[in-house]
Amino acid sequence: MIWQTECTLSLLARHYRTLFRTCARCSSLDVGKKLHASIVTTGLVTCQNTFLRNAILHMYAACGSVLYARKVFDEIPLSYKDTVDWTTLMGCYARGGFPLDGLNLFVHMRKSDVLIDEYTMVVVFLASAKMGCEQFGVQGHGCMVKMGFSSSIKACNAVMDMYVKCGLIDKTRRIFSEMGEKSVVSWTVFLGGVVKWEGFENARLLFDKMPERNEVAWTVMIAAYIENGLTKEAFGLLREMLFESGFELNFVTLSSLLSACAQSGNVLVGKWVHVYALKMIEHEIDIVVATTLINMYAKCGSIDDAFRVFLVMPRRNVITWNAMLSGLAMQGKGDMVLDLFGQMIREVKPDDVTFTAILSACSHAGLVDQGRHFFYSLELTYGIKPSIEHYSCVVDLLGRAGYLEEAESIIRGMTIPPNEVVLGSLLGSCSVHKNLELGECLIKELVQMYPDNTKYHVLLSNMYSLAGKNDKANSIRVVLRSRGVRKVPGISSIYVGGQIHCFSAGDRLHLQSQEIYMMLDEMIRKIRLAGYAPDTACQKFSESDDGDYYGFGQEEKEQALFSHSEKLAVCFGLISTQAGMPIYIFKNLRICQDCHSAMKIVSKVYNREIVIRDRNRFHRFKLGSCSCFDYW
Repeated sequence: MIWQTECTLSLLARHYRTLFRTCARCSSLDVGKKLHASIVTTGLVTCQNTFLRNAILHMYAACGSVLYARKVFDEIPLSYKDTVDWTTLMGCYARGGFPLDGLNLFVHMRKSDVLIDEYTMVVVFLASAKMGCEQFGVQGHGCMVKMGFSSSIKACNAVMDMYVKCGLIDKTRRIFSEMGEKSVVSWTVFLGGVVKWEGFENARLLFDKMPERNEVAWTVMIAAYIENGLTKEAFGLLREMLFESGFELNFVTLSSLLSACAQSGNVLVGKWVHVYALKMIEHEIDIVVATTLINMYAKCGSIDDAFRVFLVMPRRNVITWNAMLSGLAMQGKGDMVLDLFGQMIREVKPDDVTFTAILSACSHAGLVDQGRHFFYSLELTYGIKPSIEHYSCVVDLLGRAGYLEEAESIIRGMTIPPNEVVLGSLLGSCSVHKNLELGECLIKELVQMYPDNTKYHVLLSNMYSLAGKNDKANSIRVVLRSRGVRKVPGISSIYVGGQIHCFSAGDRLHLQSQEIYMMLDEMIRKIRLAGYAPDTACQKFSESDDGDYYGFGQEEKEQALFSHSEKLAVCFGLISTQAGMPIYIFKNLRICQDCHSAMKIVSKVYNREIVIRDRNRFHRFKLGSCSCFDYW
């Protein structure tokens, strides 16, 4: 009878371990919790030598449930924990957004004299990469060498990936060159690092030397071409990958390419990828791919296409809803965002990103009362503690509308220290509403926090100039010049003929520069007749484009304004596209007041829709007006 009981327990424990492994593979957390509860209530979990807690630990870790995984880990006696258990919990921490806890667990693991293996080192480098902590990564590299794992391809690949993400490409190259045996993953990791830190030209040289290429390597190279506006080269590699090398695009590669299109604004390749997904994927498009499609169309300015993808999706998760809300927010469609949120809460539970999108939409659309309501309801109604992003959005919302005292009061009452985005947002509002006293106070705080960031000095200099305090403005400029300050240049990009064309202020490097400036002269003449007046007051010392206009005469200031990057880009669009075609421009900085005024008139004079995506939002100019209604 004793033998039969032990045999039954052993079979039952083995059966439960199999079930827990199945839950881990399928990420079935709810089922796993029920199984866990059943063995606790029956007492089976306390039986010796069943190793059930170990199986439960792995199930919770695979499902990303960090708190439950840690609780079960602590319940396992030290003598029953092996290297795999420690490594599993470390990986759960690293992937679950708690990399520091994972690294602390590694330290505890070493103090407990638990053996480490190559997989442990892989997780150490993963956690270091997540933190961007090169110090711990370098120490981990030393530990890897001392423990004799330098010949492990997996460990070397992981340490290279860590160095790439920490920006240490020279260390990555050294490890790669010292590896006796390299896998295709080794080549791909190094390729990704070269693309990121040395440019696509060097990456292409390495890509051509690869003895073997996987889907990831092809995707990295194609995405690099897309991000740099080389559409023809991207299509050439796509054709070679699909038709000559026999690979197919899976949901991971599709998502990566679409993300590259979103970043660069390349809707041409994005639409091709969309069509490919519809033709090649027999069942419904993966929810991740569909969500990335929404993000791509939204960031490329095709918000109607984004909404069509959203509407036909049979299933939507909170990330999908957030992508749609964020896209609408960038377009300034605040009322539509609020209407859609009402539908969302009937389908999924909103998260912190949802409310960042909502507050941003309210800010762009001037919906002050609605934005206030959501911000003050965050914790009470939705159980979400305000994040730095929420504070930044609500300060921007109130500041734009002129409620500077309320915005300052919110900052002073923050439960977390304000960062430069929060303070800088209020400073920008002080500039708009000419509150010099508050602006000076904010500058002092920002200088203490970020002494090397000079863009706020530039803003204060402009505020002094507009207030007639030229002596103070000039003293700031003298300091900036003595420190060799160079502002980030404004770059405007436009896609024509499948290629990207980039312009900076006063740029004459384009092959069609002569035609562009001829069109610029014509355009300025026509819009002046239609009522355009150059606004030199907004360009004392500008962040929007290169050029310090201090010391210039009125005519020189006007000429500098005329050659701003977005004006050059729109002129190129006018001479390079058919009449009546929309013109899409992407700018790395905020559009200036003068260009904003000019674009409204250009859209009317030339009967063109002009869409400009700047650093903050979209501006859609049509028939003499802008979608932002001049509230930006």
